[in-house]
Amino acid sequence: MLRALYARLALALGLLLLRLLTRRTRHLGRTMEAFRASDFTRLTGAAPERPAAGDEIDRLEATFRAMAERITDQIQALTEQDRLCRDLVAQVSHDLRTPLASLRGYLETLRMKDGQLAASERVEYLDIALRHSLRLSRLVEDLFELIKLDARDVRPYLEPVSLGELAQDVVQKLDLTARRKGVHLRLAGDRAVPFVRADTGLIEPVLENLIGNAIQHTPADGEIRVTTRVTGPSVTVEVADTGRGIPAEVLPRIFDDFFQAPSNRADDRHAGLGLAIAKRILDIHESRLTVASSEEAGSRFSFALPVWTGGHSETAAQADEPTR
Repeated sequence: MLRALYARLALALGLLLLRLLTRRTRHLGRTMEAFRASDFTRLTGAAPERPAAGDEIDRLEATFRAMAERITDQIQALTEQDRLCRDLVAQVSHDLRTPLASLRGYLETLRMKDGQLAASERVEYLDIALRHSLRLSRLVEDLFELIKLDARDVRPYLEPVSLGELAQDVVQKLDLTARRKGVHLRLAGDRAVPFVRADTGLIEPVLENLIGNAIQHTPADGEIRVTTRVTGPSVTVEVADTGRGIPAEVLPRIFDDFFQAPSNRADDRHAGLGLAIAKRILDIHESRLTVASSEEAGSRFSFALPVWTGGHSETAAQADEPTR
């Protein structure tokens, strides 16, 4: 009888011990099943607090939780990317539809009323159609540039760049556009600033977008001032205008894709990609594009690039590699 009792006690203790030993395994199994049931989008339950140097089960659970959190983050990122892609397609469709419809309308009018239109009317219609085609061309080019930047297919080739000379070149290039609109475009500051560490081919369109944007939103007799100056270990570029300014409620959104500030003028309509492209280019240079603006007082955009300290030219990927 005592043997049988001892055997039963030993069996009960063994089962109890086995249950205690497998409790964490069952908990981990339930956590994994709940994660699967949520379609890998939600990790339920908090991680138990145990010493960092736990046993195999602790390490297994820690590894699973790290993997599950990474999967969740990736799914959320893909979901957000999918939403942005749908928004992009919708916005592109809208921005393409308007100039295409106008272009088609004027070309159809030219074809149907070819013999009825005066020479001046024909020239006017052709000029309008040409402007719409140029707008479409710029939109497509900007879209390709934005897609490349978003896909991280662009790696800057970092070399010594004379930011003062580059700013002067861009000002000279856009001076005629500014004068046609009656806007005074000036280069100020110290042109003999030190060389900076940047990609010339990428920083040039940043300056073109910022100055072009200022020209577009500055009325006749207004002024745009492009300034370069040394600020500590960097060179800062500032593009300031005396335009209409940006309302405070929309200022945080001006770098969003396709964002267009409210305007009552038809010729101010544009795709809204220039500032988004400029920001992304500066992002891959590890620089920040900042803006300060107030209505009826103009806007001021600025960014800084590090002074070149010597060494060989390199891509951004090479700059990130550890020295061997």
